[in-house]
Amino acid sequence: MPAEPVAPPAVTDDDPGGRTARRVVAVVALAAVLPALYLPGLVHDFFDLKIYMRAMRWWAAGNPLYDYVQPDRVQGELYFTYPPFSALLLRPFALLPLGATVTVFTVFTALGVVLTTYWLVRPVIARHGLHRAFTITVAVLLVLAVESTRETITFGQINMLLVVLILVDLLFAVPQARRWAGVGIGLATALKLFPGIFIVYLLACRRWWAAAVAATTAAAATLLAAAVAPGDSWRFWTHELWTTERVGRTDYTGNQSLFGLISRFTAPDRPDRLPWLLLVAVVAAYGLWRAARAYRVGDHVAGLTLTGLVGGLVSPITWTHHLYWFIPAVVVLADAALRADRSTTEGVRRRRWLAALAIGTTAVIIYGVVTFQDWGVAPVRTDSPDQFLVRNTYVLLSLLLLVVLPARAESGSGPARQPTHEPEKLHQMDRRPE
Repeated sequence: MPAEPVAPPAVTDDDPGGRTARRVVAVVALAAVLPALYLPGLVHDFFDLKIYMRAMRWWAAGNPLYDYVQPDRVQGELYFTYPPFSALLLRPFALLPLGATVTVFTVFTALGVVLTTYWLVRPVIARHGLHRAFTITVAVLLVLAVESTRETITFGQINMLLVVLILVDLLFAVPQARRWAGVGIGLATALKLFPGIFIVYLLACRRWWAAAVAATTAAAATLLAAAVAPGDSWRFWTHELWTTERVGRTDYTGNQSLFGLISRFTAPDRPDRLPWLLLVAVVAAYGLWRAARAYRVGDHVAGLTLTGLVGGLVSPITWTHHLYWFIPAVVVLADAALRADRSTTEGVRRRRWLAALAIGTTAVIIYGVVTFQDWGVAPVRTDSPDQFLVRNTYVLLSLLLLVVLPARAESGSGPARQPTHEPEKLHQMDRRPE
């Protein structure tokens, strides 16, 4: 008799081989999408990094650093706009071939992505018993897929260095009350002024010692640059810092700040700064209040995320590659969704809402604002609701998250009183780097 056909074994949740196969397929599928996402950005050809290197060579030849200018079809003219301390660190790279510099920046950015993603998802993995290697791999691939990461890599930006410095402080040094807490934020602020918002965050959280260390570090690095390049330093702090036109057009859609939103209503005319300043005051006060509340319940990731979102909103110019802070927001949302009590109707409803918000945010920041859209080179005024939504997507998402991002209270934890022998005597943060 012919043997009866034997059905293949069913793949069930109890089948380790089946789970492994599905994980491999998911990872391969995510990795396969990355080239398509990066392809439109290849036209950037490390444009910003090339400006840095040409400016450094110009400066090394004895020319004033902030006289360097490069034509651009969208922005008109672009200059070297970073503080002098950044120039000190970038100048040695001008001695290398451009290809070597591109390789160094790209490799260190990728390493920064892996490291910071690991820091963010490690507590979530431990809390929910997730598969370690698979979760970290998927998280890294998703972060690499996000538009801010793609723009950072393809333009040759230094944003991931700043993120590493900030997270080292706010996830480890500050919660553990290290005496050097604040050094990372101080260095990041001296390199690029945006991280200065995190010094304000430390003050809002009453982390006096860390705030003082951060401010002192930033001042020391700035004074070092002034000692090496006094003329260029004086010019930057007294003139170039206040000239936003040097950075680029504020109405360009890539500027996802509140000032960018307002500028797109008045383009090609400059907007009135008084309404913007009033809006900035309200957003900063509310956002930092929420960030400080997140700190008080022990949610350091939510606190730094809310602060980063505030910084992006209130800065006159916030390019898409500056907006890393949506990434930890997704981690907070996903973790809060997994924590929701599934035994109650309210818990199920909350879980669905947070999961939908996490997935929606991920979809928005992967598709992006500028990657797949050609916004042209001429100033165009926002004159319809759909254009308002499309051209201000990140601004509106930042405002939404500023309101709804949950602060995850740690059971039995929170800021306890600081022992008298520690550098800070008040408001000890939860020592777990969540």
